[in-house]
Amino acid sequence: MTPVFGHGHLRLYLLSLLAESPRHGYELIQALGDRFGGTYVPSAGTIYPRLAKLEEDGLVTKTTDGRKTVYEITDAGREELAARAGELDGIENEVTDSVRRLANEVRTSVNSAMKTLRADLASAARDARSESTGWTTHTDDTKSARVESREHLQSAEMVLSDFRHQIRADLRGQVVSGVLPEETVTVLREGLEQVRAAVISSLRTTRE
Repeated sequence: MTPVFGHGHLRLYLLSLLAESPRHGYELIQALGDRFGGTYVPSAGTIYPRLAKLEEDGLVTKTTDGRKTVYEITDAGREELAARAGELDGIENEVTDSVRRLANEVRTSVNSAMKTLRADLASAARDARSESTGWTTHTDDTKSARVESREHLQSAEMVLSDFRHQIRADLRGQVVSGVLPEETVTVLREGLEQVRAAVISSLRTTRE
């Protein structure tokens, strides 16, 4: 996926969140997810190295509160934030654009996978009709096989259509009511690729 933040902008955005109140790492991840409407949730591997660098640069401090590590902005951090205040408006615009882009990527990923599966099923149906024609010409068995293939194709397309509508409703509902992590798109893409491979394998087995 396209990077959400420009170079150095996530660092500044973390400072702006800590200027609002001290937070621990998970709270920062949640805050970023909320700002993105759930379409982007950074991983711990993205956030903690940047927090460590901010601490190294003297812009934040950390204290242990039970099992949690709480980060707080320093005076030096506030000074940097004030000096770069003009950049924050631009970052907010980036966030808005990124939310829109990530939502479009989720939609495009689902639509692309559905089109690919439909094309594979249509191609398999055409191959089946061609092979049936090669075996027998104008027999009742051939006609029956063609009718059955068409019915199966229609059923498969209905399954795909139902899946597409259901998954889009689930994704949209999650964005509205909770957090939709970026990893969801990867899981969706990989899962659909596995389904496609299984479908193709089944078609090949049937032909054999």
